[in-house]
Amino acid sequence: MLFHLLNRRIAIILIGASLLSFGQTNFQGQAYYESKTTIDMNNFGGGQLSEERKKQIADRMKSALEKTYVLIFNQTESLYREEERLEAPGQGRGFRFGMMSTGGDLYKNVKLKQYLQEQELMGKQFLVKDSLQDIKWQLGSETKTIGQYTCFKATATKKADFDFSPFRRRPANDKPQDSTNTQNDKKNEEDPEPSREVVVTVWYTPQIPINQGPDTYWGLPGLILEVNADRTTILCSKIIINPSDKETIKVPSKGKEVSQSEYDQIMKEKTEEMREMFRGRGGRGGGRRP
Repeated sequence: MLFHLLNRRIAIILIGASLLSFGQTNFQGQAYYESKTTIDMNNFGGGQLSEERKKQIADRMKSALEKTYVLIFNQTESLYREEERLEAPGQGRGFRFGMMSTGGDLYKNVKLKQYLQEQELMGKQFLVKDSLQDIKWQLGSETKTIGQYTCFKATATKKADFDFSPFRRRPANDKPQDSTNTQNDKKNEEDPEPSREVVVTVWYTPQIPINQGPDTYWGLPGLILEVNADRTTILCSKIIINPSDKETIKVPSKGKEVSQSEYDQIMKEKTEEMREMFRGRGGRGGGRRP
């Protein structure tokens, strides 16, 4: 109990000191994040690939599963952008499983509770514009240090993202439905894969009292420095407060404006089309091996 109170008092002191610099009207910060996503290679390709082949695929997918981002933020706005990097031979962008969609800068305005992101889907440009969803964070008392910042733990539950990869194989227990059963057909069209929930664990620092975080995460009394959600980990590696070269936080504006649910539906339809195409080439549920 005493340790918990001391941590809280330290956090309050740090917040008070931080507010002096963060209250500047021209304040800006830059946080760099490394994102890593793992995949279950045991079931990849329907479990029919050799270990050597799995390793080759994993190595070639590394550039798509490990990325670096920068979050540019002020008191109310942020821009989350992927950092460009040179690709190693054999790890070019041409080998991206199911990457039919390419996301641009993600803009968040926590004052207006709004976000925008330019998305390119199979050659078409979209502008996803929607409201920031309130995340029901459970604040914990655990602390840890990330770099020079004291961080507190918070958790939340959210629905897992839809698997947009056209290479996802139909589960072995997913038997074909009776073609005369229109009710099952309709259910499969509306819900191509069962939804599930995942626990999101983040670490935020009150030393940077900004209601922001990487990707679509926000809503805590401090900048989020680490995210662990399902198979993805996002970890802050560097923070620059009031850099000498400040960047203008530009609001994305190109493309056909759609809501997030509308864009997700378009993605699902296109993904299912590609899955059917691969099933047609390799047999129902077989898919062509990459």
